[in-house]
Amino acid sequence: MVNDQGTLQEIAKLIRYYSLISTTNAGSGHPTSSLSATDLMTALLFGGTFRFDTGNPAHPNNDRLIFSKGHASPLYYAQWVAAGVLEEKELMSLRKFGSRLEGHPTKEFNFVEAATGSLGQGLSVGVGIALSAKYIDKLPYKTYVLLGDSEMAEGSQWEALQVAAHYKLDNLVGILDVNRLGQRGETMYGHDVDGYRDRIASFGWDTVVIDGHSIKEILSAYEKTGSSQDRPFMIIAKTLKGKGVSLIENKDGWHGKPLNKEDLEVALKEIGSVDTSLRGEIQKPENLSPGQNRSDTIDGPAYSPDTPMATRKAYGNALKRIFPAYPQMVVLDAEVSNSTFAETFKNAYPENFFEMFIAEQNMVGAAMGFSTRGKIPFVSTFAAFLTRAYDQIRMGQYSEANIKFCGSHAGVSIGEDGASQMGLEDLAMFRAILGSVVLYPSDAVSTERLIEKMAEHRGISYIRTTRSATPILYTSDEAFEIGGSKVLRKSDDDALTVIGAGITLHEALKAYEELQNENIHIRVIDLYSVKPVDTVTLLDAAKSTRAIITVEDHFSEGGIGEAVRSALTETHIPVHSLAVRKMPRSGKPDELLDYEGISGSAIISKVRSLL
Repeated sequence: MVNDQGTLQEIAKLIRYYSLISTTNAGSGHPTSSLSATDLMTALLFGGTFRFDTGNPAHPNNDRLIFSKGHASPLYYAQWVAAGVLEEKELMSLRKFGSRLEGHPTKEFNFVEAATGSLGQGLSVGVGIALSAKYIDKLPYKTYVLLGDSEMAEGSQWEALQVAAHYKLDNLVGILDVNRLGQRGETMYGHDVDGYRDRIASFGWDTVVIDGHSIKEILSAYEKTGSSQDRPFMIIAKTLKGKGVSLIENKDGWHGKPLNKEDLEVALKEIGSVDTSLRGEIQKPENLSPGQNRSDTIDGPAYSPDTPMATRKAYGNALKRIFPAYPQMVVLDAEVSNSTFAETFKNAYPENFFEMFIAEQNMVGAAMGFSTRGKIPFVSTFAAFLTRAYDQIRMGQYSEANIKFCGSHAGVSIGEDGASQMGLEDLAMFRAILGSVVLYPSDAVSTERLIEKMAEHRGISYIRTTRSATPILYTSDEAFEIGGSKVLRKSDDDALTVIGAGITLHEALKAYEELQNENIHIRVIDLYSVKPVDTVTLLDAAKSTRAIITVEDHFSEGGIGEAVRSALTETHIPVHSLAVRKMPRSGKPDELLDYEGISGSAIISKVRSLL
């Protein structure tokens, strides 16, 4: 049974009450941002549009709701109290240590789709969820995203608007809360709702402008979303920040400020009596689930030991090879799939490949959306360009994201393209993510085996691939584990240990051969797992040799050298780091490796100097 307009108004009053008392009790929070969108969310959840099984928030055909304006969390939690999901007692734990009701929504509360709070990201997450529904699961549920007008200044929003229209996501609905006031004053366009309509419509969206406090107009707008075909829909709602409390309504200076107890009493009198026993009804979805086929057996990688192969090419081969065992995989690329070799997967399984164009922020946000729906997104572009999306990557750790990243064209070894194209910060960037895995294979076999491990592993993981072809080092049956390494050269007479990964491992092997001719013995380790690092093997090397030399095609900060030093912090062995320390420039790969002091000849010179 759909709640009538009178009941909806009473529920909205109750939600305002809960938003106010919870933030006053917490002593912090964003009540004004919550009050402006209360009517919008009340009509959505309880007006018959939204389909959601509150007893099973993981139901595959539930409609999804994302608060891109995550600071309106008091509203988010209050609406679930009104839905009978939360108790008022728990609501009063808002923002307290140990509570699952955090200041901005996180996965601690199991109704949250993705952590929000860094503005400009929710619509991209919604794009990913909508793509998953329409093209992978083929389920009829819709994704609703509550947006704030302040965050519409973010470029990532417009990336999402473009891609949503390109993919004809008629199952995606944006709800833009135009309350005019940001944190420090008026937003860029204030209450110019027609301006928002014109801009958003020009991106290929259906739009409607409404009074965001008229239940009748809101319900009518939601009804219109059902008739939109092959176009996403944006509801542009003119609202008042702090709506319902004259002390704070449409007044500057109240962002992120709760009412004190005295002002709260006045505000609650103005709102009027509320029925705290009132609970709204949410319609349940159809009981539909996606189908899934899985093959438990896949062939191993096959490479000729005499034919060098670029690890970036092996990346594409691996995705294609393992997909039958992981049909929930999706692959996203930022218009460089012919260089990352994600196109190998695209050509084999086009229905699970999504071209995200040169819009890396939205690509990562969409991957987050896919992850929330149980998919395994592999995201690829040049390593340098993932830095653009670092905020989205960073937020993934708070969403318990299961995203696999591949950065190709890493380091100065890419050669003539020059410094702007050289990923030299990527290892540090991904090592800094809590619980992340960072992998850097040196040949095609290890790349393919590590892609398998990434698919098995749950969490954020990153693999760094190399542009140029490198020799095959391993047989196809060699095993690789996250957190492992390989000792490629070892003797009882080793004086020093040289640690490399990717292109520098091959330079270390060149140095080994030349030093052998001088009767100088070095141990060579392939540190393919940069995080977690193989502490056991490193400690053994520290005990067996006089010093350790790390060699990496990466800036010295945050890379392999620092990973090794951290692992050996309890030992006294010297660790010498050869890394990129000069401003790179265009040139031949060998010239650049020499220029930066990370080539085979540089390793030889360092070994000689230490002996």
